[in-house]
Amino acid sequence: MKHVTVIQHTQSEWLGHIEDHFEGRGIRFGYVRPFNNGGVLPDVDVVGDALVLVGGGTWGTVATGKPLPTLEPEVRLVRACLMLSKPVIAMDLGAQVLAIAADGGSIPHPLTLTIETARRASENALCGYMPEMFPSVVYMRDRPRPPDYATVLATFESGAPAVFQIGDNAFGFVGNPGVRRAMIEDLIMEGLDGAETPDNPGPVLDQLAELGPRIENALVPIMTGLVKATRLMS
Repeated sequence: MKHVTVIQHTQSEWLGHIEDHFEGRGIRFGYVRPFNNGGVLPDVDVVGDALVLVGGGTWGTVATGKPLPTLEPEVRLVRACLMLSKPVIAMDLGAQVLAIAADGGSIPHPLTLTIETARRASENALCGYMPEMFPSVVYMRDRPRPPDYATVLATFESGAPAVFQIGDNAFGFVGNPGVRRAMIEDLIMEGLDGAETPDNPGPVLDQLAELGPRIENALVPIMTGLVKATRLMS
């Protein structure tokens, strides 16, 4: 049975609907919470059959903004996984960490909550399972800048990457494809404690409620492609 190590950056953001897909395939997963354990991260040799990094609420990666406290050790860990060809699935803030670890970078951007439409870049994206179009919910500060050698699997209408691939089995998602509305609501409440939230989140939350079924439907082929590409069912 395969086991996935998940690095969580804030209590409010987790795998969401992705948990159901892992459980349905018999893939075990365990969370590592450096914000609760003094910033301790696992060594690469104890990471499971894949490493997953989820979002981080108000944290970013640009030094002049609000950089993640564990950014440097996480970059080292992801870089080690890439060198060992260990699969990496990175979302939101995690996608920024992946881009930096792969010798790309990140772009300053204020904390925002948006729902954008992503379009696949080619028919064979994600082993041919990438949906032609799918909603992407982005709650994030800063944005990933994939390296030039990365393969862009999907883009937003602006042309910015929505999903990118590093090598054979590392994937960055600008948005959590397993997002739940309750997750975003919790992130907003979490931000209120620090007096920092995205501007006017109400309309986006209403839209998210309507998009729930589309998000879940799009996740089915996305997870099929991810599991195939990362060989988590082998």
